[in-house]
Amino acid sequence: MKALPFLSAPLLLARLVSPPLWCARLLPARAASLPLRSTVVELAVLAAHLLLYPTGISQERRAPRPTPHPAAGPPEGFPAPEPPGSPEAPVPAPAPPTLLPTEGRSHPPVLLLHGFIDNRSVFLLLRRSLHRHGWRHVEALNYSPLTCDLRKAAELLGQHVEELRSRTGHRRVDLVGHSLGGLIARYYVQRLGGDSRVRTVVTLGTPHSGTRIAPLMSAHPLVRQMRPDSEVIAELSLPAPNCRTQFVAFWSEEDQVMVPATTARISHPDLIAYSVHVAGVGHLALPVNGTVAAGIREALTSAESAEGAADAISVA
Repeated sequence: MKALPFLSAPLLLARLVSPPLWCARLLPARAASLPLRSTVVELAVLAAHLLLYPTGISQERRAPRPTPHPAAGPPEGFPAPEPPGSPEAPVPAPAPPTLLPTEGRSHPPVLLLHGFIDNRSVFLLLRRSLHRHGWRHVEALNYSPLTCDLRKAAELLGQHVEELRSRTGHRRVDLVGHSLGGLIARYYVQRLGGDSRVRTVVTLGTPHSGTRIAPLMSAHPLVRQMRPDSEVIAELSLPAPNCRTQFVAFWSEEDQVMVPATTARISHPDLIAYSVHVAGVGHLALPVNGTVAAGIREALTSAESAEGAADAISVA
C-alpha cells in the first residue's frame, strides 16, 4: 500500500488512544477484541458528548474586526481628514475588504462542520489540538436542526466561508466535516464553486457513496439525502473538472453508521483525494481521537497534491 505524503512515520506507528481506565478494568487488553473495544469507547464518547451537547447549541460568537486606536493615523489608502471647519470636507467611501496573501505566513482558517442532529460541541478536543499547534482561526458552524436540504446547508456554508475570508484576510480556508458535515462541505466545493475558496476538505466518517443505514431514519429529508440512491449522491458522482480542492477522507471499519464502512472513502476521477483508514475507531470517536487529530493536522499543513484517489492506508 502507498503511504499518503502528509502522514509521517511517527503517525503511522502511533497506537490508538487507550480507552478510559474503567474500560480497561472491564476489558483486559488481551481479551477484548478490536470491535468490542471500539464499541465501549463509542459508549464513553456518547456519554461525554451528551453532557457537553448543551454548550454547543447556540452559534459561537465571531471575533469582531479590530478597530484602529483613536490616536492612530488614517488607514492606508485613505486621505487625511480635513481640519475642523473646512468647507465640504470629503468623506472617503469605505473600501472593500482586501484579501491579503497571508497563506504563506500562517495557517489558513479552519471551519468545522458537525454531523446530523449534532452541534459544534463535538469538536471541543479537535479545536484545542489545532490551537495548541499554531492554528489561530478555528471556528465551528452550526446549521439549523430544521434544515431539510443539504444543498441549502451548503449555500449557508458558502456565506460563512465568504465572511471568514473577508474577516481574516485569507484567500482560501480549510474545512473539516464530521459525517453529514463532510458531505455538506464536499457539495459546496464540488457543486457550488467553492473550490476557489477552499484549499482542503477533511471528512470524518462521511457517506461519500451513501450509507445503507440511513433508511432506518428516512423520515428526515437530510437522512434520505445520505442514502446511496439519493439525488445528492448522484450529483456528487458527476464530473468535476479542474476542481482545485484537496480532499482527505478518514474512515474506519468499526464505523457502524457507515454501511458499508468503505462508503466513507472518497473516490472520484476528477478529485485530488486521499482515503485514510483508521483502525479501531467508531463513528462518534472520530472527531475526538488523538491519532485522527494528528492526521488532520498533517493533512492541513501538507503542500503535497496528487491527481486521483490514493491507495487507502492503515493508521494505528
